[in-house]
Amino acid sequence: MVPTTRRWRRLVTALAGAALVASGLTLVPSPASAAPELLSQGRPVSASSTEHGGTPAAAAVDGNTGTRWSSAAADPQWISVDLGSSTAITRVSLNWETAYARSFQLQTSADGNAWTTIATASGVLGVQDITVSATTRHVRVHTTARATQYGVSLWEFQVFGVRNTSGPIVRVAEFLADCPFSHRLPDDPIVAPNLPGGSHMHSFFGNTTTNARSTVESLLAGTSNCNPGTDLSSYWVPTLYADNQPVEPTGTTFYYLGEGVRDDVIARIKPFPLGLRIVAGNARATQPDASTISRWSCLHAGHVGASKDFVNCPAGTMLESYLDFPQCWNGRDLDSPDHKSHMAYPVNADCPATHPVPVPKLRQVLRYPVNGDPARFRLASGAGFTMHGDFFNAWPEAELARRVRDCINPIIKCGADGRP
Repeated sequence: MVPTTRRWRRLVTALAGAALVASGLTLVPSPASAAPELLSQGRPVSASSTEHGGTPAAAAVDGNTGTRWSSAAADPQWISVDLGSSTAITRVSLNWETAYARSFQLQTSADGNAWTTIATASGVLGVQDITVSATTRHVRVHTTARATQYGVSLWEFQVFGVRNTSGPIVRVAEFLADCPFSHRLPDDPIVAPNLPGGSHMHSFFGNTTTNARSTVESLLAGTSNCNPGTDLSSYWVPTLYADNQPVEPTGTTFYYLGEGVRDDVIARIKPFPLGLRIVAGNARATQPDASTISRWSCLHAGHVGASKDFVNCPAGTMLESYLDFPQCWNGRDLDSPDHKSHMAYPVNADCPATHPVPVPKLRQVLRYPVNGDPARFRLASGAGFTMHGDFFNAWPEAELARRVRDCINPIIKCGADGRP
């Protein structure tokens, strides 16, 4: 969209704020006595599509009314948020940009696969509050018709409710960062440092300044599109192509976990050292084998099953990639000649003696808005089993240490802000 269009949209939004028309639902504000909690901010989010890299799904749950998610110009579209656990929800607030939905459904799901419609409404320009009553983990806005020739766009997608504190405590050692697609370059500052164009095409997430010449110092001086913005780390993967056209993920979540080792090992987990570089997966694999760490699956179609290579996802679903990084460090080196030997995976739920320092397990989850015949897909590195991920740690040391201390070591589930 041209700048003139953006200015016109903002002007219309401001003028229309006091003249909202009634939607298909009766809009009733939640009573003050209910004191609902904002559950969705900073949570993992995915969408059917994005207009471009500057309007990612994560922008709709970042608490910033100056950023937005917008979709491709087609119907239908959806955006969903994972609340982390089954929770009683009481209200959904949608802050529509000028490109609002003429009609949409609010849907819930226990597992992110099977969805139930709990409300149907006509969209309105501006803020739209909808009172609901459901207990769920996933909440989705499923738009069926656009009000303009553009896609649909939300400044904020907020879900309010009351967390269940009466049941058993779920012990999960976790915090996360949602880092949308930033840019593409044939660069790799770990494998081919100081060699612009020296690699296959990569899709970069997080630090927006990453290129072949990136260093710890340049990343710390750069900017990030992550939620939280304090994460200045860089993450990258080989670009996915569908029918030889690049496709970028619309859901990009990087989980920092304590799973895979005993509780006493979790209590000893240390923050990544500043400047640590890790490569997971095998870009040179010639077949799916033991070196294939990544897995492919389908969002909203768990019955398809996971595979080391691309899978055939049904219409209406998305292709997912999961990749776990090693979580044991040798305690000395920030990198190694093969970019892997300084790290190791646990053995028998503990770190091996050669790599005695446990660090958080980084899990990379990417959701691509494509489905269908796997023969249409390839990575810049080759077949699906060549999927790999690169991580260049540039977390400010105090912020990362706090998250490890408050979330990982005591086995507590935290959000993007690093708090329970």
